[in-house]
Amino acid sequence: MAEAEAMYRRALEGTEKAWGPEHPSTLDTVNNLGNLYADQGKRAEAEAMYRRALEGKEKAWGPEHTSTLDTVNNLGNVYADQGKMAEAEAMYRRALEGKEKAWGPEHTSTLDTVNDLGNVYADQGKMAEAEAMYRRALEGYEKGWGPEHTSTLRTVDNLGNVYADQGKMAEAEAMYRRALEGYEKAWGPEHMSTLGTVNDLGNVYADQGKMAEAEGMDRRG
Repeated sequence: MAEAEAMYRRALEGTEKAWGPEHPSTLDTVNNLGNLYADQGKRAEAEAMYRRALEGKEKAWGPEHTSTLDTVNNLGNVYADQGKMAEAEAMYRRALEGKEKAWGPEHTSTLDTVNDLGNVYADQGKMAEAEAMYRRALEGYEKGWGPEHTSTLRTVDNLGNVYADQGKMAEAEAMYRRALEGYEKAWGPEHMSTLGTVNDLGNVYADQGKMAEAEGMDRRG
């Protein structure tokens, strides 16, 4: 990571000198540096890079260009990671509107933003809105990638969480069972995502009074 950061910073310095601070190549490097900071958990630095990249891309390509929208979405991710949910929601809603126009409502990039927006709604306790986003994302992923793709399964798991939070235990159980079966195939029984769903399913069994099943999950977890 440190070496990558040094390379990006060197590349940024070079493109700024050669082409200026608002050239598309400069902005791509700014955005890449933002990605690296985000991966390192340096969220304030990532936010600063994404905000700079966004301002430049809006000037260079306009607010609805797909590269601009990618940075809008990245900024939403960083806001969400910092707990700035209102700002994250605004970014995701903007990204979603733009992606729907540019790529259509069922493009996988559009669906990723639908799922991100579902996460933000869930984190804010807006469960009905979160459920609607996850159901839309799930339907699209099933069409685009199939029922056992890991992105599909993550959305199945997210939908299970929202159902559980709303007290819809039978629906939550169905989602968690489906997610668990898929995770076991995709990643194996000991993967962290698999074990997380084992725990969630155990809780849902317990909440429904299915103690034998809950104990079975506890032994697995």
